[in-house]
Amino acid sequence: MDHTRTHTQHQRHTQPAVMTEGPISRTVIRYALPIFIGYLFQQLYNTADALIVGNLVGRSALAAVSSTGSITFMAVGFFLGFSVGAGIVIARHIGAGDDTQTIRAVHTAVAMGIAFSIALTAAGILLTPTVLRLMDTPADVLPEAALYLRIYFAGSTGFVMYNTFVGILQASGDSQHPLYYLIASAVTNVALDLVFIAVFHMGVDGAALATALSQCMAAALALVRLLRRDDSLRLRAGLVRFDRRNLSEIVRYGLPTALQNCMIDLSNMMIQSYVNSFTSSAMAGVGAYTKVEGFAFLPVTAFSMAMSTFISQNRGAGRHDRMREGARFGLFWSTVMIEAVGVIIFLLAPVLVAAFNRDPEVIAYGVLRARICALFYCFLGFSHVSSAVLRGLGKPITPMLVMLLCWCGVRVLVLLTVGKVYHDMRLACWIYPITWALSTTFYVLFLEKYRWLPESPAAIAP
Repeated sequence: MDHTRTHTQHQRHTQPAVMTEGPISRTVIRYALPIFIGYLFQQLYNTADALIVGNLVGRSALAAVSSTGSITFMAVGFFLGFSVGAGIVIARHIGAGDDTQTIRAVHTAVAMGIAFSIALTAAGILLTPTVLRLMDTPADVLPEAALYLRIYFAGSTGFVMYNTFVGILQASGDSQHPLYYLIASAVTNVALDLVFIAVFHMGVDGAALATALSQCMAAALALVRLLRRDDSLRLRAGLVRFDRRNLSEIVRYGLPTALQNCMIDLSNMMIQSYVNSFTSSAMAGVGAYTKVEGFAFLPVTAFSMAMSTFISQNRGAGRHDRMREGARFGLFWSTVMIEAVGVIIFLLAPVLVAAFNRDPEVIAYGVLRARICALFYCFLGFSHVSSAVLRGLGKPITPMLVMLLCWCGVRVLVLLTVGKVYHDMRLACWIYPITWALSTTFYVLFLEKYRWLPESPAAIAP
């Protein structure tokens, strides 16, 4: 009797979580909260690299680690677009109760992750020096930046497969286990950082190696979870292959997001190149602020992922009423939360930047960026969650076009025109809130078209 009850409980626990029933606010928060906490730990261990390197190795090493962020974001962002596409497809199959297509989509996503791992590792190792030189990376920073990136990409299988496995789990509504894996990975990363840098006196190579190893560990934990499931999400090695129908749908939803991420990060690389034209202090200061900004973005990341899954599952189930109410809830609260964090960063900017490096010039550049951008985070939050809602609705082209126009086209145009005659760090700062506000304007128009916003702004609040 006890054995039967335990088995039944296990079966119920491992069934894909359905987001088509129950209170919307509780459903979304229950899904988003573990993602938020998980990404908080992920951001902590990413920040640990910069904190430990900046304080134990020096300003040049901090500049090297910080300046590579736009490159890694572009590489990871391109793959994550397809991961998002796979999550939308899997979530829709789960919402429709189609176990056969869920199984095929899961194994297609894993096959795609393996292919991306191989390609990204080879491209990252071979092209790193060329890309850094194209970004006008200063000569005193270039060797350390190249070393960091090559080690990072050598371990790219870890973060690609981790995001693949976690995307599958999160599409099913399981956001708790990815949280556990990120916590374990974060603790491991910080411990290895301290061992490699403080004990063995390694530099940026130690930070990169710590990150790669911790990500591989997280991927292994997520893999074990999928291998042990007893539902349609269970991973079977013999079934890992490309299914034409599901591959086509994943590419349909994922390619626009992949291109969107890639082009946005390409524009950020151009902005980083503009920042590189100043001094290593500017690179370190802006890099330190970027790490701080990463924490502000966490609520938006959590709500964006929650909205994509929530909208996709309810779309599969035909629950249009829940789609509309869920979109209102996510848009309102994500915007409120990120703006509150922005106010805190605005006020505490000198202290936050100084935690990475106490050089007055480094602090000045970081504070400049914070004081210009932080109070406009509401536009950033609204744009990202709107993008997630539209992807969940099966409209991936719309956010791609908005982001390419506003966050890529406008930024590149400004840098190639105004940037040529106005060499000032404030230009590289103001370009962000201006384009955030522009994309928000377009999203309001599109959401009104699809009637996902209430008629009056006051009605957004649940």
